[in-house]
Amino acid sequence: MIQTDMFCFQCEQTAGGKGCTKVGVCGKDSRVATLQDLLLYQLKGIAYLGSKILAEGKKIDEGTTKFMMDALFSTLTNVNFDEKRFVRYILEADSVKENLKNQVSNLDNLPAAVYYRPPEDVEKMIADGKKVGILADDIDDDIRSLRELLIYGLKGMAAYAHHAYRLGYKDDDVNNFFFTALAKTLDSNLSAEELYNLCMELGKKNFRCMEILDKAHTETFGHPRPTEVLISKKKGPFIIVSGHDLKDLKDLLEQTEGKGINIYTHGEMLPAHGYPELKKYKHLVGNYGGAWQDQQKEFDGIPGCILMTTNCLQKPRDSYKDRIFTTGVVGFDGVAHIEEVNGKKDFTPIIQKALELGGWQEDEEEKKILVGFAHNTVLGVANKIIEAVKSGQIKHFFLIGGCDGAKPGRNYYTEFAEKTPKDTLILTLACGKYRFNKKDFGSIGEFPRLLDVGQCNDAYSAIIIAIELAKAFGVDVNDLPLTLVLSWFEQKAVAILLTLLSLGIKNIYLGPSLPAFVSPNILQVLVERFNIKPISNPENDLNEILSKK
Repeated sequence: MIQTDMFCFQCEQTAGGKGCTKVGVCGKDSRVATLQDLLLYQLKGIAYLGSKILAEGKKIDEGTTKFMMDALFSTLTNVNFDEKRFVRYILEADSVKENLKNQVSNLDNLPAAVYYRPPEDVEKMIADGKKVGILADDIDDDIRSLRELLIYGLKGMAAYAHHAYRLGYKDDDVNNFFFTALAKTLDSNLSAEELYNLCMELGKKNFRCMEILDKAHTETFGHPRPTEVLISKKKGPFIIVSGHDLKDLKDLLEQTEGKGINIYTHGEMLPAHGYPELKKYKHLVGNYGGAWQDQQKEFDGIPGCILMTTNCLQKPRDSYKDRIFTTGVVGFDGVAHIEEVNGKKDFTPIIQKALELGGWQEDEEEKKILVGFAHNTVLGVANKIIEAVKSGQIKHFFLIGGCDGAKPGRNYYTEFAEKTPKDTLILTLACGKYRFNKKDFGSIGEFPRLLDVGQCNDAYSAIIIAIELAKAFGVDVNDLPLTLVLSWFEQKAVAILLTLLSLGIKNIYLGPSLPAFVSPNILQVLVERFNIKPISNPENDLNEILSKK
């Protein structure tokens, strides 16, 4: 095992494109990173016991499943930086694991992760965590690569399952896969091909998980509709809501109604404005700022509050640390946290703080952008889209989206969007759209050239649009005049990529850099089977794409 303060390479911005060894580029310190490693080790033990319970024809209780998805979600990039919270997770994992042991008929000859009991002392926990990290096992690089690919996909799917569960939607097949798949990462006898097949199976399970989340959102809040969103400031007290959790936004809107507080979305919460059951609240006034990586600058000293509902959180500056609040699995040491008690959250502290701060003193000149082009809207005019393609009005579709990030190289996506021909449509989703979503791309007939499909949780919408258009044209998705140009950053993007590959979608352009955890041999397999292409420069890539179509 290589001895370092930590080792993490789960996100795109990892140090030197190889791995963070002293402190995470995300801001995660080595102590938190090591505690996350120990928590994951605990979860593997839980998963192994859960897989045995399932093999015996029994069910895993709902509390254990919820803990599994929430604990996995907590280790996602830019979610939780709070050491004390991870200590509690590790100790809770021990209780969960001991409970599962009582349900298994035979506890002989099981992996060490099953038997491990954590100490109460945090320093001893950290010492143990250093023994079970990514590089702890002396295994083949390709096996490690596929294991990590599987684990990061599971982390991403856990985030989607978490959001669906909060709205009362779940699927036993998806939930059970967390246990059976994570348990396989303890099996040293699995071949590379078996692990690869598990990754493809995860992609299919994640497609189902995203379908459930889409159903949860649309049945709870209605189907998104094209909606103009204010992107300038309004006078008065305010709360900015960031992250992905629409239930938190709805609950806050209910609790602030009539109190004279304006609510703004931020980052991935922007698509909330398209949902009928959310847009009916008149004090949901607009969207503030851009993508997550600009939050330290955008939140600096603002006279209002911020609620972080999920990733992506950065280390808060002192100028706003007293007015940023976390909730759910999100956390940062010294930041006020709003707990869920008996299924409800009391947002009184953030409401009182917003009123105290007073907000902006005057209105800005109004500026607006358009959102709300989810699958129900787009497919509702599919016949017109098909006619526009057949008549030559629309020559090509580009899906330009994914995660944004701070590392250089992401201007590629802005330049690519700007250089797309005027007779092409751009679909976009996730926070990558902030690179270009305030630009005017014009229109083709009645269609805006830029169609905002939603947040990363809405990747299902984009996939369904492609699948249904392919059916309407009587062709395979890969034969559509459609190119996916994706930016990735964290583990939800890994889960989405595995979903796309599991559906057989090829010729994806991926950037700004390739995952450090994918070994050269595994990358070669993905290139050979799916023709994944690293981005080069906008002109070359556009010429290559359009010359083939």
